[in-house]
Amino acid sequence: MVEEAPLRAESGLQGELFPDSSLPDELVGYRGPAACQIAGITYRQLDYWARTGLVAPTIRMAHGSGSQRLYSFKDILVLKVVKRLLDTGVSLQNIRVAVDHLRRRGVQDLARITLFSDGTTVYECTSPEEVVDLLQGGQGVFGIAVSGAMREISGTIHEFPAERADGVEIAPMTEDELTRRRRERATG
Repeated sequence: MVEEAPLRAESGLQGELFPDSSLPDELVGYRGPAACQIAGITYRQLDYWARTGLVAPTIRMAHGSGSQRLYSFKDILVLKVVKRLLDTGVSLQNIRVAVDHLRRRGVQDLARITLFSDGTTVYECTSPEEVVDLLQGGQGVFGIAVSGAMREISGTIHEFPAERADGVEIAPMTEDELTRRRRERATG
């Protein structure tokens, strides 16, 4: 069950991750193996979650042999959040409710959310005041800053091949100097 904490004053909201002009293209997606690596899950998990409807690809479903699922940026973000919730012991039933709640949000809305759970219930907080209210109950909780997961994905997603659902070619990303230096340092 996802419980929305009462909304507080707008001034406490977390900053937006994507300015309007840089929202991910809704037709650009990533195949299953890339989605697995980006989200940190196994292909078996990805396949099971797609078949059971927990996290199905929103760009393109697989239809028969040889076709490929295509996962959007938001799909991969939800996969990463599901993985983190599972790792902390939240039941799959409660994760399904949380995922249904996340699906109804836009990418900009997701950047403002921090999920907290006591292992039973998943709570959504959108401001520091809500976090304080939640923690005053005195019970142990853990939190997942969705914007942090978005930043992690944004930092690695460009290393994987993307494709558009409409078949239009995607221009290769030009590598900036910082990225080139990091890659060179990592490869030695």
